[in-house]
Amino acid sequence: MRTSVRVVKFVALLGGLAFLATSCKMFGGSTKPNSGNPGPYSTATGLYFNEGDTTFQVHDFEEQPQGPNLVYIEGGRMVLGSFEEDILLARDNLERTVTVASFYMDETEVANIHWLEYMFYAKGEKSFTDSAAQAAYIKSITPREDVWEGRLAFNDPYQEYYLRYPGFRFFPVVGVSWVQANAYAAWRTKAVNRKMLRDAMEKGRYEPDSATLASLKPEEEFVPPIESGIALPAYRLPSEAEWEYAAQAMIGTQWQDENQTHQRLYPWDGHALRNPYGKEMGYFLANFKRGRGDYAGIAGKLNDGAMIPAYIYEFPPNDYGLYNMAGNVSEWVQDLYRPLSYQDMEDLNPMRRDDFLDNVDSYNPNTQLISNKSRVYKGGSWKDVAYWLSPGTRRYLDQDSATATIGFRCAMIRAGTNY
Repeated sequence: MRTSVRVVKFVALLGGLAFLATSCKMFGGSTKPNSGNPGPYSTATGLYFNEGDTTFQVHDFEEQPQGPNLVYIEGGRMVLGSFEEDILLARDNLERTVTVASFYMDETEVANIHWLEYMFYAKGEKSFTDSAAQAAYIKSITPREDVWEGRLAFNDPYQEYYLRYPGFRFFPVVGVSWVQANAYAAWRTKAVNRKMLRDAMEKGRYEPDSATLASLKPEEEFVPPIESGIALPAYRLPSEAEWEYAAQAMIGTQWQDENQTHQRLYPWDGHALRNPYGKEMGYFLANFKRGRGDYAGIAGKLNDGAMIPAYIYEFPPNDYGLYNMAGNVSEWVQDLYRPLSYQDMEDLNPMRRDDFLDNVDSYNPNTQLISNKSRVYKGGSWKDVAYWLSPGTRRYLDQDSATATIGFRCAMIRAGTNY
């Protein structure tokens, strides 16, 4: 009797172990389903997935693919705001604690070669009714090269060569408005997702639904749905909070459990502008204007090696691996400018998208150049003094304007995580 009971228990144990092994295999080491391993059937209805066209299709998924040039920025709590003396008495970025969710950001500024690539492919994708429409479109996506023009300066070579000459390929694109930067981000999203779809189909990881393909109009292009796991979320301009958070890179100041050893005035430690360590000791950490008339120092020992924008990988990256988050070129961000945004916005993923709670009618257009087209730009440029290198400083410009000192980089949401 005891022997048969033991046999039954042993068989039950083997069955349990087999079920556990199957479950672990089914759900990737867990006994519960998850996004990467949802199992063969629904835990809500018991209906099977992927059993022909009449059943719910659940595509393979590991995690969000990392788009080209993007760096992962782990989110968290930080103190936003300017730690510089408010020399303009603007009081438009006072200190406050916020939380920024994880996201991706371009490792570098968008460079001339990236923009020329955009112009090449964008012109080919557009159908034109006549030559005038084609000329207008080409003009709309071409950076303003006249931003280099100076009535009392000889900057003509930059105006003619900076965007197109091969030697400037990996210098940051300038002369781009906020509107143009957003258009580039939209095109880049389509271009990257088109390539990811092609790669997935070649590897047999994804096949578009035949009925969907048949329903497309001749001029329409198949776009993989977001639930396929093939398409990336949209490239976009970062919010001001995301940009400032990424520039500060406070991940490099951690000590023990949720303690930060110090705050940062710049994207690096300390109050100095020169590298205090190693072989690069004494070299400047950013491309900026040291003083009136001093853009690069004295021949034979140039202080930052750049009289205009520099190579996008020229200076050491910050602790997130981002290059030139201070100096080189200032950068457009998504936010509409308002001086009191710091007190109006939410403390989780703050961003001002319009004039809600701060109507434009409350500003005098004769004395305050603030409108619903005023967009924030961050970071100092090659033409700015060190004050503007601090991530908390902020300025604004009309979204249709462009200068030789403002460029941009793209960001992207980190989807499928709760932090």
